[in-house]
Amino acid sequence: MKKTALVIVLIAVIAFLLIGERHRIIFSFSSSDSPPELLDAVDEGPSVRWHDDYYIVQAIDSKTFAIGEPRYNQQNVNYLIVGSERAILFDAGFGYRDIRPVASALTDRPITFLPSHFHYDHVGNGISFDRLAVVDLPHIRERAVGNELRLTWEEHLGSFEGYDVPTWTVHEWLAPGEMIQLGDRELRVLFTPGHTDDSVSLLDEASSYLFSGDFIYPGPLYGFLPTSNMGSYLQGTNTVIAAIVPGTRIFGAHRSGPPGAPEQTVSDVRDLRKLIAAMKAGEAEGEGIYPVTYIVNPAMQLLAEPAWFQDWDATYPDL
Repeated sequence: MKKTALVIVLIAVIAFLLIGERHRIIFSFSSSDSPPELLDAVDEGPSVRWHDDYYIVQAIDSKTFAIGEPRYNQQNVNYLIVGSERAILFDAGFGYRDIRPVASALTDRPITFLPSHFHYDHVGNGISFDRLAVVDLPHIRERAVGNELRLTWEEHLGSFEGYDVPTWTVHEWLAPGEMIQLGDRELRVLFTPGHTDDSVSLLDEASSYLFSGDFIYPGPLYGFLPTSNMGSYLQGTNTVIAAIVPGTRIFGAHRSGPPGAPEQTVSDVRDLRKLIAAMKAGEAEGEGIYPVTYIVNPAMQLLAEPAWFQDWDATYPDL
């Protein structure tokens, strides 16, 4: 009897450890030591130009540019937002090619790099920026040594394609809700967690633009990663809906395919909030085992953990 009880306890402990390490285990099966092969270049239409054989540039207006990576399999899109005194580069891709010459060719203003979140495919691995801005959240700031910040594996996930975890020198800490002054233009920092616990979006209220990072974009949204959280995702949708107005143009950090930058509307955020609220209430049905796929609308899906793993306690509910 005692031996049986001991076996049961050991099985329970092993199961608990495996569950706690589920993300590392899953990533170990799909990780590679190098980035994927580049895709073929395709026609991007008349509003998009090829900067070189890797990057494309689309002018959203005379001071706002989408810098796309259509040959990378994740179809990243980064944004250069220019003011009269300085510019923000919102995301920098995964670093296969240096994005700095592309941005510098579009403006002579000093550029500050601000990642929408810390995943490897947005931080320009190996690229050193003159100025780096980071969201000021307690779990990030408390481990910074002065202004030196080392990311964690869970935040970066770079081992998926052979990238090491970086250490950054932070030049500017941005609080949620803070206004970034660019001279004749300002951007509001919105804390939009869910995909990760460090995700931010940028709102240009004057132009009715929202740059949403990986919080929302057409295609599959990843809500099952190590720092993903369903309660935070619901919080993020509420934050965005409260901040934007009808007619706001939403520009995400990934696209499903050409041409140009992905663009969505307020109704897409409302659809996402409606689905997540239904998930919380146990009223939404998904497909698959891990991750579980939930349909947001015909152009967007949410990939989440099974219901028993879903965390509904928002990381910072008051932000």
